[in-house]
Amino acid sequence: MTIEEKCINTIRCLAIDAVQKAGSGHPGAPMALAPAAYVLWMEHLRYSPENPEWFNRDRFVLSNGHASMLQYAVLHLTGYDISLDDIRNFRQWGSNTAGHPEYGLTPGIETTTGPLGQGLMNGVGMAMAEAHLAALFNKEGYPVVNHYTYVFCSDGDLMEGASHEAASLAGHLGLGKLICLYDDNHISIEGNTSLTYSDDVARRFEAYGWHVQNLGDKGNSLEAISDAFRQARQATGKPSMILLRTHIGYGAPNKQDTPEVHGSPLGEEEVKRTKAFYGWPEEETFLVPAEVRQHMRRAVSRGKEWEQAWRQMMDGYGRKYPELLEKFHQYQEQELPDGWDADVPHYEPSDGPKATRAVSSDVINAVAPRLPWLVGGSADLEPSTKTLINSSGYFEKGQYHNRNLAWGVREHNMCGASSGMSLHGGVRPFAATFFIFSDYARPAIRLACLMKLPVIYVMTHDSIGLGEDGPTHQPVEHLASLRAMPNMCLIRPADANEAAYAWRAAIRRKEGPTMLVLTRQKLPVFDRRKVAGAEGLYRGAYVISPERGSSPGLILIATGSEVQLALEAQRKLLEKDIDARVVSMPSWELFRRQPQAYRNEVLPPEVPARLAIEAGSPEGWREWVGDDGSVIGITRFGASAPYQENFRHYGFTVENIVNKARKRALEIS
Repeated sequence: MTIEEKCINTIRCLAIDAVQKAGSGHPGAPMALAPAAYVLWMEHLRYSPENPEWFNRDRFVLSNGHASMLQYAVLHLTGYDISLDDIRNFRQWGSNTAGHPEYGLTPGIETTTGPLGQGLMNGVGMAMAEAHLAALFNKEGYPVVNHYTYVFCSDGDLMEGASHEAASLAGHLGLGKLICLYDDNHISIEGNTSLTYSDDVARRFEAYGWHVQNLGDKGNSLEAISDAFRQARQATGKPSMILLRTHIGYGAPNKQDTPEVHGSPLGEEEVKRTKAFYGWPEEETFLVPAEVRQHMRRAVSRGKEWEQAWRQMMDGYGRKYPELLEKFHQYQEQELPDGWDADVPHYEPSDGPKATRAVSSDVINAVAPRLPWLVGGSADLEPSTKTLINSSGYFEKGQYHNRNLAWGVREHNMCGASSGMSLHGGVRPFAATFFIFSDYARPAIRLACLMKLPVIYVMTHDSIGLGEDGPTHQPVEHLASLRAMPNMCLIRPADANEAAYAWRAAIRRKEGPTMLVLTRQKLPVFDRRKVAGAEGLYRGAYVISPERGSSPGLILIATGSEVQLALEAQRKLLEKDIDARVVSMPSWELFRRQPQAYRNEVLPPEVPARLAIEAGSPEGWREWVGDDGSVIGITRFGASAPYQENFRHYGFTVENIVNKARKRALEIS
């Protein structure tokens, strides 16, 4: 048995043993892909195990994340901080070897994968970020940003519609440093893929504009696989797809090429038979021969050499291009410079009503010159979302230095690739579409929350205020749904100045995604001499207009476009001897993070008479109005009509608020 064969069989057997011990997992794909993983990690991938965050490393994404033991085994063997005990504790509580790869949990994991297609979209974003930074910073003799993104994917990835969005854009953009290997094993959970899947994958990706190599049944040919990676790197103007026919559960006498080996342990007897096929000690578990460890741990010293050579190049780069080096560090660190928001306008009532989506455009273009690492765009909706950076062109093939990202009608890939850009580092992405179309991107948004990525989502046309386009385009349940997502910070500003502060809050926030939910319709600019300053947005909720007496008889709580109605209702209620307080609550998440004393100051527990007003589902409002509180919300779909009519028919009028508030106040008294 050659040393290469020993290494490959070690990878296979670690996967088999870990799944068997855990009693669950996916051994088949690691057994099939071990040769490809060995070739990539030992011959082509550039990485530094002792510094997994080295910036100029190649990125590796296991989009078929169910094969996680393949990656954990290789990471352990090449010297990452993953011990053999970690492998033994696969899928257990507190382990860093989770069932699917998780970013931030395990050294060497570049992104959280599991839902199929997500890793492929992330990979596209990583390749976009690399191309952008290379175009900005590379100089002749100094390729300071020069690395590849490698993605392993499966038939499940390619069945998901997300793969079409990702592959279409990658081909259009000519992302030559994106290299994918397709594990064509013919097996899915329900049976042979012929049951549901007969795509000609090679022709499909050729039609996208990719460089395609079909290796056929060479899943165990190290030479063929290695040569394919070399040829892929030479196809500089196109992303590459390598089709590799493998045999899932390779070597398992009774389970190879069957669905049973996809997602279940082999069983004790089949494990022994499989190890015998490999020429491996049948009774040994988690065996790593000394010669295998020595051979694969060469990756540690080699990685140090690569990293040191890059740092020496950076030293020379800094001497020749000191201003560029300083800028390069700014892109990596993304610290906010003094005065970064100095040009953000303050709005007065005399400016006239402003849609908060239009204010968003003002803010983007006010901060873009001072935050050059801010990049973004929309899913073919820029004229409506108003997210164009005016000082830049579009990111296109041959124009990778530009900052405007035209995603096309690909909301899912927009958000998945934005996550990839954020994971890559060096850029801060924002992604824009209509709020209703967050449905198309929800899986990618959820994973961004899981990874706590500081992506900014700009969601416009936030309610039935969209108007004539009707219920297909009018979000109803979306505020409640997105607020329920852990680590999401959703902000729905009430006027132009709140919208400006919402963008400030989003840019400052680094511990997870922020979603700005903005109006299509124009809203009045509040006279801040008469109501509290918009900086209260930073705290999630604030008393925008206090009661006139010493204690409120009622609290009106509203978000977004409904705050103006609450303020008008407050005046009407005072005429009826009900002294109400108005609270603007643009962000539940920011408010929850405030000290209890502040929350009690805004919403005094001794004042149970509360009424919330929001043009969306009332789900979740009980937290703020109490179990017996009242909510003016929407429990049915919208309608196609001018927005003023929609608001009137759905009860978002001053008159209805006053009547509900009076009734609520009387119930409490």
